[in-house]
Amino acid sequence: MHFDETNVCGAMVIEPAPHTDARGRFMRAWCLREFAEHGMAFTPLQANMGFSTKRGTIRGMHFQDATASEAKLVRCTRGAIFDVVLDLRPDSPSYGAWHGVKLSDENGRMLYLPEGCAHGYQTLEPDTEMHYMTSAFYAPAAAKGVRFDDPAFDIAWPLPAAEISEQDRNWPLTQPLFSGAAAPKQRLSA
Repeated sequence: MHFDETNVCGAMVIEPAPHTDARGRFMRAWCLREFAEHGMAFTPLQANMGFSTKRGTIRGMHFQDATASEAKLVRCTRGAIFDVVLDLRPDSPSYGAWHGVKLSDENGRMLYLPEGCAHGYQTLEPDTEMHYMTSAFYAPAAAKGVRFDDPAFDIAWPLPAAEISEQDRNWPLTQPLFSGAAAPKQRLSA
């Protein structure tokens, strides 16, 4: 695997190093030792899958608060997604920055999101499936979110939103989230 840093501190785009032959391809999807060698103490405790039928579906921007903070490793197993990590850590040099990357079943690419970051994605093809592992168990009381279209972050989604849940459409804008700290001044794009 090849680990590429992003503009969000601690977030990594992970390129597979597949072995390809007449049968197809084989590639490593996670390795405790390789992650540790790149400074990531990531031990998955839970794995989740999502499936969306419509192209343009947006899910996010989700995170768990500090009582149950989790890191994630995301990949697309069918179709393609535009996957986004958003830094919500007030002490981070990249606070308020986001990074987006195309993950697909063809490229096998993965996105690692450190604790304290929000996650969301948009489907680029119909009938798209994604898989992600988390470093903490899902805690409903700790589940939070910010709006996918919050002007404070100005995330450049590649398509108009075709589907989005009421919950995701109604997350608060960031002003309450940034209580006591200034909202981010720099918006970084994918």
